[in-house]
Amino acid sequence: MLAASEQLKQLKKGIVDLVSEKELLTKLEKSVKTGKPLRIKAGFDPSAPDLHLGHTVLINKMRQFQRLGHEVIFLIGDITGMVGDPTGKSETRKALTREEVQENGKTYARQIFKLLDQKTTIVDYNSRWFEKFSIFDLFKLAGQYTVARMLERDDFQQRYKGNTPISIHEFLYPLLQGYDSVALKADVELGGNDQRFNLLVGRDMQKHYSQEPQVVMTVPLLEGLDGVNKMSKSLNNYIGVEDTPRDMFGKTMRLSDELMMKYYELLTDYTPDDLEKLKNEMKSEKLNPRDVKVELGRLLVERFHSKEIAEKAKAEFFEIFSNKGVPSDIPEWKTAPIADLWICKLMVDAGVCASTSEAKRLVEGGGVERDGEKIPDSKLKLTLKSGDHFVLKAGKKKFVKVVVKV
Repeated sequence: MLAASEQLKQLKKGIVDLVSEKELLTKLEKSVKTGKPLRIKAGFDPSAPDLHLGHTVLINKMRQFQRLGHEVIFLIGDITGMVGDPTGKSETRKALTREEVQENGKTYARQIFKLLDQKTTIVDYNSRWFEKFSIFDLFKLAGQYTVARMLERDDFQQRYKGNTPISIHEFLYPLLQGYDSVALKADVELGGNDQRFNLLVGRDMQKHYSQEPQVVMTVPLLEGLDGVNKMSKSLNNYIGVEDTPRDMFGKTMRLSDELMMKYYELLTDYTPDDLEKLKNEMKSEKLNPRDVKVELGRLLVERFHSKEIAEKAKAEFFEIFSNKGVPSDIPEWKTAPIADLWICKLMVDAGVCASTSEAKRLVEGGGVERDGEKIPDSKLKLTLKSGDHFVLKAGKKKFVKVVVKV
């Protein structure tokens, strides 16, 4: 096992909060001395069936702890998932059914092993202890926190001031998540930086139940392909864990150079020194940013599929965009930056369709591609930023290169 100080150095890569560094170092030193691994907890409410790369920022940090010899617990919140995490919400979440949560949980359990070592990963469900909870246990739990403390949360505070309803069960959510740490005797809890309040509640809960408080470590939220919003399937700005190799590679090539470096930091095994070297070589023009982006695409496909498939996806991408799959004389459509441009209007404006109804039929028939990736939804809206460029294909023969003016 590595020295505690070296572990700490590696674990601090790409994090937002650490409460506290001194406590984590003490826990690591004790682990090295005794040979007993730390218990690392990360909870996931299965609110949707598929994981995307935004989720894997957290899973990547779990993988880092795992490779350092610690015990990671992937906790599926099949009970908390039915309550619904109020974090960042301006209104009460729609409750999921038990059946929806269980089905999504099964999918999560399968997908995580694209990153984590199945042999040394503990997958648990918080129904294991909450189904045994009595009303008296709930009273005891609810008695540990005050309404005033709950209203310290920005989202609750804003809703309260705006006279937007807050359901009582939403106040219970942080307490239930906190009790998960008690049940698992967690040494460290990981979460997105929007989860900081909930994770700190876990520290308080452990103190109330006479346990040593967990260290809280948060990671940044990953922006999606638009470079603006948090990665989300509903915004169609995501790269899915189970995307095809072609789609995963093609979507990666749409990233801005700035966002590409954040993906390197949060989704790869590059060390801080590796990242600094990469930035310097691009700055000195020793490396072309496009080649760096190609390597990122290859690394991501390799991680979620295989090395051989990654090389094939890379070759296929260059096959399509080296004038073998796309005509060399395709027209250009230049535009100023535009937000929320409907895909069907873009197709008309760019001259590949005569009407939005024709464009809609083409998209719904699977006949429209952006840089080789099919457009999945005729309602899709794109944000075209300065410097963006891509090839739009409509049907079998119509191509246009969209160029957003700098």
